[in-house]
Amino acid sequence: MNTTMTPAMTCARMMLMTGAVVLSLGSAAVAQQAQTGTVTQVNRLNSTVAIRETQSGTVGATPGAVEEYKAPSASLDTLHAGDRVSFTAAETGGVKTITKIDRQ
Repeated sequence: MNTTMTPAMTCARMMLMTGAVVLSLGSAAVAQQAQTGTVTQVNRLNSTVAIRETQSGTVGATPGAVEEYKAPSASLDTLHAGDRVSFTAAETGGVKTITKIDRQ
């Protein structure tokens, strides 16, 4: 059995790896888009905030899921449950972290 790769196989493999890299970069960019929601819980001891994301779409749509994010302690000082916020977040190693948050 011959285990050497033909030039066509090498080219196809390179194209697949390039596609995977492009897709992973695209998903990271999506994670940085500004989002809006309502603060449901602020935990200053653990530096976390829970936010129910605002759903876009038809009237009467079910509310968005509540997501918990790590946040810099200073940004939590002025937040309270019920505040409407716009924020950006990034996910690293399975941990969602607020990179910017503003009250509306």
